[in-house]
Amino acid sequence: MSYTRVKYDGLKKMCDLVFEKFGFSSEDSKTITDVLLLSDLFGIESHGIQRLVKYYSEIKKGLILVDSKPKIVKETPVSVTLDGQAGMGQLIGREAMNMAIKKAKTVGIGMVTVRNSNHYGIAGYYARMAEKQGLIGISMTNSPAVIVPTFGKEAMLGTNPIAISIPAEPYPFLMDMATSVVTRGKVEVYNKRGEPLPEGWALNADGQDTTDPQDILYNVPRHLGGGIVPLGGSKELTGGHKGYGFALAVEIFTAILSGGLTGNYVHLDGKNGSGTCHYFCAIDHSIFGDKKSIEKGLSKYLNELRNSKKAKDAVRIYTHGEKEVEAYNDKMKNGIPMNDNTLNEIYDICKYFDINPKDYIIKLD
Repeated sequence: MSYTRVKYDGLKKMCDLVFEKFGFSSEDSKTITDVLLLSDLFGIESHGIQRLVKYYSEIKKGLILVDSKPKIVKETPVSVTLDGQAGMGQLIGREAMNMAIKKAKTVGIGMVTVRNSNHYGIAGYYARMAEKQGLIGISMTNSPAVIVPTFGKEAMLGTNPIAISIPAEPYPFLMDMATSVVTRGKVEVYNKRGEPLPEGWALNADGQDTTDPQDILYNVPRHLGGGIVPLGGSKELTGGHKGYGFALAVEIFTAILSGGLTGNYVHLDGKNGSGTCHYFCAIDHSIFGDKKSIEKGLSKYLNELRNSKKAKDAVRIYTHGEKEVEAYNDKMKNGIPMNDNTLNEIYDICKYFDINPKDYIIKLD
């Protein structure tokens, strides 16, 4: 499977236009595009523009309601519970984190939990929203069940990412990770490439190791068994029960606290949105001490980690967020790599909306 580098600016204009054709306002279209393309700029192909066809399909099916607005279910000085009412996840996520940020600036901490939403892109986007305001940002989301619990063979939890971002120099700390060894989107990418999965990523219907992407993409939605393994793998010996615990904790903070659907029910009936649930938190770290001193201490420690002794043949030690910054700078300059199947999907969507892709997709190689 070959890749072609495409200029960011043209891709952004095309995405904005496609989402407007879907029925979103110009402002909302820009928000959705911003979340999607940030993923590609960070080098996270699984959650970037390749998801465009997924949103296109779910809007047509009525799983995502274009005109829907989130509704406050309960509010306190430090918290909000929102019903997303099957709206677009990126728009619900933006509003929810903005609520958390406002409360954090007022009382020191703000937390928002959301039920009845849809896929919201990369969790790190929302954690960064708070960090850009000089706060600590945390975001989590559940998703359709694809993780198998330790000793099981049936998918019961989503890939359930956790993202944390904190101001630091020369760039912020940003950890954005799934609680599975890999995301479902990465399995989709391997399937598009026609490549087998690396060993240790997935289980088949009998709960045995597999490298066939279809054991995930075909079997799991049909409840035939199998799934992706938690962080740490499929065995206790390698710490798989710890990843299972992290995934379960995300279900608690997102689905249980919001009164929404856990991963094994998300996207199950296909009638009223996906039922995806999120959690957002913003913290003004001045409640613990001097903000500049805290940030200086973190920056110092991160620098010490990067400069600590390296393993044999290792060139560099990274801290979380470092690779993303470098990937962002590279792709803004040299273009976003897109595989042929994703480009073909985009061409089909453009054709449907009578958009000439050549006006927007500017190839650099």
